[in-house]
Amino acid sequence: MSLPPTDLLPIPATAAAVARAAFPAGNVYLQMRDELGTIYANHLFTAVHATEGQPALHPWQLALVSVMQFAENLSDRQAAEAVRARIDWKYVLS
Repeated sequence: MSLPPTDLLPIPATAAAVARAAFPAGNVYLQMRDELGTIYANHLFTAVHATEGQPALHPWQLALVSVMQFAENLSDRQAAEAVRARIDWKYVLS
């Protein structure tokens, strides 16, 4: 798998509005994405990815999911569900 060509893209306005409406008092993941921006970048992972082939998932997203999974003491299935269903996780990973 090769690295995707881009790193962090701006969050779509609609997604940001939904996230802010869901967490009017704020949320640690929304704050983390807004204040820190890129925590990990694709170029940090070039040594472990092929230069050819189908693009992989962004390695910075996988690394961040691992950190968030540990912080919330979630199983792999629970972390996968959080990525699928939680707007705060989607926000920080977008």
